[in-house]
Amino acid sequence: MRELAFMDLIQVVEQITNANRLRVSRSSLISKTRAMLRRLSSTLLEPLNARKKKIMKKFNRDAGLGSIIFYVVILICPLRLWAQDTELANYERDTLITAAKELMETTRYCALITLDKSGHPQVRTMDPFSPNEDMVVWMGTNKNSRKVREIRNDSRVTLYYEAPNGGGYVVIKGNAYLINDPEKNERFWKEEWNEFYPDKKTTFTLIKVLPIELEIVYYKRGITGSSKTWAVPHIEF
Repeated sequence: MRELAFMDLIQVVEQITNANRLRVSRSSLISKTRAMLRRLSSTLLEPLNARKKKIMKKFNRDAGLGSIIFYVVILICPLRLWAQDTELANYERDTLITAAKELMETTRYCALITLDKSGHPQVRTMDPFSPNEDMVVWMGTNKNSRKVREIRNDSRVTLYYEAPNGGGYVVIKGNAYLINDPEKNERFWKEEWNEFYPDKKTTFTLIKVLPIELEIVYYKRGITGSSKTWAVPHIEF
């Protein structure tokens, strides 16, 4: 149905363009355009019903060739955006999550982006643990670090993982929470951190990032963005 609707649009635009040469009457163009608008409303423009009714009312009152072109164009725009959105709808949620976990586990480090008091982004390299089944990410840091102060002030953060050799990336937008729990401090600990925390009990704390949105490009799994807008596949939690 979508393809037929676009064919209708193309035919009307061609007839408008060649109206003088083909001696197509204004009344014929108006009639065909009205029919095309009705077909579009029943197949593709249900979410735009209110807009369509307003357009049809004005179209019936004043329909010259200039008006026909204008109304066709403003209807084509949302259709093209809708088509671009569906270009990214072919990936299953589980497919994107599985691919994201795989990519995140292929790289040891990620970037953690926080916001300072002025709202300016601050970025640093982190050594996170692999995400769990809910895509929650844990990492450790110094209680006295700048990132801790910024998370206390504004929990919004972004994680960025880059696949080796430019093979793609994962972006996780979410909220970060500072966790100071002895059991979890032992669970989420790496022996190579010992030299950074000589007094672990007083200086070490955990950061827990709960995801809100995930974006991914992963060429190894054939997951790419739009060639027109560069929008990338994403999911919300």
